[in-house]
Amino acid sequence: MTTTMVRPPASARRKKPADHGSSGEKLFKATPLTWIGLVAGVILSLFPFYWMIVIASRTNDAANAWPPPFLPGGKLGENVERVLANADANIVTGLLNSFLVSGTITVATVFFGSLAGFAFAKLKFRGKNAMLLVILASMMVPIQLGVLPLYILMAELEWLNRMPSVIVPFLIGGFGIFMMRQYAEQAVPNELIEAARVDGCSTWRIYWHVVAPALRPAAAVLGLLTFMEQWNQFFWPFVVLADPANPTVQISLRTLNSAYFADNSQIFAGTLIATLPLFVVFIIFGRQIIGGIMEGAVKS
Repeated sequence: MTTTMVRPPASARRKKPADHGSSGEKLFKATPLTWIGLVAGVILSLFPFYWMIVIASRTNDAANAWPPPFLPGGKLGENVERVLANADANIVTGLLNSFLVSGTITVATVFFGSLAGFAFAKLKFRGKNAMLLVILASMMVPIQLGVLPLYILMAELEWLNRMPSVIVPFLIGGFGIFMMRQYAEQAVPNELIEAARVDGCSTWRIYWHVVAPALRPAAAVLGLLTFMEQWNQFFWPFVVLADPANPTVQISLRTLNSAYFADNSQIFAGTLIATLPLFVVFIIFGRQIIGGIMEGAVKS
């Protein structure tokens, strides 16, 4: 007796295509170890801020006790009042000066950086590559190497102990130009600029109505980074602002820490006051900043 093998049709013999969606879901699915790592990272990141609040809300004896306290106390308001009433630190003036310095430099850096980044990315002019190399080279020079000539320049301009000496040297930087140039290269299509020129737009109108809205996410990121950098700036203001009645907030904190007897509760209360504006700025602009980072990651 002969057995006949019946072959299935060709369509049935085809292999089932791989389910790329399920493999992708498995690839990005968080494991328990991932969650443990994330929680540990959050705890390590937030613990310094929590510890600052604990010490700022305690007396100096409790702050120096062993074992140290791990729960906030009830002296936060009293310590904050002591900091604000400290005439040597002058922290209220320091906060106002830091707002002026950081805000002015942030607005100027974003504006001039986006303008120069647009020019380097989309405009054609002689010497563009050489100028860009010079700007990149300036990022490699630490500020400490230029302190002496810059100090002499501020003295010649009679700007010592005045806010222009802190603001003017940092109105624009190589990092802002390079960052906005890289973003404009990807975010602004050349066809859009050509269409605007056909419609009769000048270069300024193209920047203001076409390029600037497209650069808004990157501008938010650059603005936050610049504001944080200038708010935490200590070295250059300490060099040019010798008048204790006209400090920035970091110089005020240094004055709190320069006494013969270190009052840790007062120092941490002042640090808490100086840190709160950064939290407020991040809360206000956090959505745009995170959106700009994610959009840049997707474009890249």
